[in-house]
Amino acid sequence: MRRKHNGMRPQDIVILLKIITMRNGNWQLKDLANSLYISNSEVSESLERSQYAGLVDFEKRNVQRGNLLDFLFHGMKYVFPARAGVLTRGVSTAHSHPFMQAFISSDQAYVWPSASGTTLGQSIEPFYANQVKAVQEDEELYKLLALLDVIRVGKLRERTIAEKELKEDLSAYVKSY
Repeated sequence: MRRKHNGMRPQDIVILLKIITMRNGNWQLKDLANSLYISNSEVSESLERSQYAGLVDFEKRNVQRGNLLDFLFHGMKYVFPARAGVLTRGVSTAHSHPFMQAFISSDQAYVWPSASGTTLGQSIEPFYANQVKAVQEDEELYKLLALLDVIRVGKLRERTIAEKELKEDLSAYVKSY
């Protein structure tokens, strides 16, 4: 008997993006969980939610990229909204990420709060508690999550750049294996 679907959780997005950056369906649940600092059971439950929502295939091994992009571009900022918070030290995100700085110049920085961070900026809550630890070990995931924060808090021009880059990046992962 299938469980009732109670909606997506923010970490589900991170798990789906991590699967994409792994470039194939040959990953183990424990490796995915360890790389994201999330429990095996939480990853398993996340994959159930994502499969129910049509974001992964029936075997829960491959992300349905078109469906995911549709959700990221049109629904994520409403389902998982972000608001700039207090000034704090942290890890650069949104338009403060090094990649986005090539496109956008701003005196205002956004960060995920972290004692290990070196940037002073307005806080944006990460999708889940250990996200900063996970991105410190995965530059690709870091860039993708920062682009999502642009969609969540950016202005139209910034969001357009982020959406274009996300689409190109996610397409590149498909072609790389």
